[in-house]
Amino acid sequence: MSSVRDIDVDRGREVADVLAGVYGLSVRRLRPGPDGTHTRNYLADAHDGSVWFVKTYPGADRAELDRQRAAVALAAFAANGNVPVPVVLPAENGELLHTSPPDPAMSVWEHVGAVETAEGGLSGGRWEAVGQVVGRLHHHLARHPVAVPGRVPGNRLRDLDRARHRLQALAAAYTTRPHADGFMGWARQAIEERLTWWPTLARLLDGVPPLTVQVVHGDLASPNLLLDGDRVAGIIDFSPPTPRPAAWELARIGCDPRTVLACEDWPHGVARLVAAYRHAYPAVPAAELVACVRVGLVYSATSSYPLAEPLVNPTAVTSSLQTYARARHRAAELMLERLAEAEAVLRMETGEMPR
Repeated sequence: MSSVRDIDVDRGREVADVLAGVYGLSVRRLRPGPDGTHTRNYLADAHDGSVWFVKTYPGADRAELDRQRAAVALAAFAANGNVPVPVVLPAENGELLHTSPPDPAMSVWEHVGAVETAEGGLSGGRWEAVGQVVGRLHHHLARHPVAVPGRVPGNRLRDLDRARHRLQALAAAYTTRPHADGFMGWARQAIEERLTWWPTLARLLDGVPPLTVQVVHGDLASPNLLLDGDRVAGIIDFSPPTPRPAAWELARIGCDPRTVLACEDWPHGVARLVAAYRHAYPAVPAAELVACVRVGLVYSATSSYPLAEPLVNPTAVTSSLQTYARARHRAAELMLERLAEAEAVLRMETGEMPR
């Protein structure tokens, strides 16, 4: 067993033993890595000089491990498509996710070092770089065997009646908290404000064109996009392969709340991202790309996350979650205010005539 420093010794010994016995990695040192929402992560320095990112899944049941196994397999598929996805190291028996109790469940990845996430927002040359990489990603994932790309009516993006009832129920639940203040009080006000947007959101949803649905990353938010200057260094933390609208995923990263709030000229930035995406993946019609901001707005503004967390999962209400909630709501306000401008810019970029 290799020496383990800077982490819990017993847990480190378990992880290092699995790396040696199951993956054939002789580990010189384990270091704490940035943990995920449901994972405990490590950096493993091997004796051969390589560095690996080790994800463990404490407390995950069989269903969750099956879900994670599918997500790891999707990342491995994407890595074969000229997309900067960290390589997943298979165990010596070929499995991508090791699950053999009492060993800790884990997956092992190429470590992408000296990078930052996109949480600071997109700007400069990053718009084109991200658009090109996401276009290549979607182009490759269109070949995934789970689903052949198809088209669905745009108004099926969201069940507005169901979403409205959910927000109305949350608003009613908050009124039973007479001393709700701080974040809880703000969340109640945000929900009430969003409910006043409903007629506009319904009209916008009716104007969404048919959407291309295919396998996508599934969680392409800014923390899962690794950047090295203006270069995309890695895309991480895939979800299991599930068909979703390509425009929805493009909006998730192009209209990420951190970017919308940090970049005054975000409509032109999104247009640059879309142009690069279209060059890499021309199969998605221009009308859908023009509608990506609208798609992102409708989806975000009708979501109860994370406004519901004080009631349904209070322990998840950290300071970072509160900051994200406020940013997401403000970004939705800005997208609503500037949607006509954004779509005009996108039409000019794509050559799509107004409908």
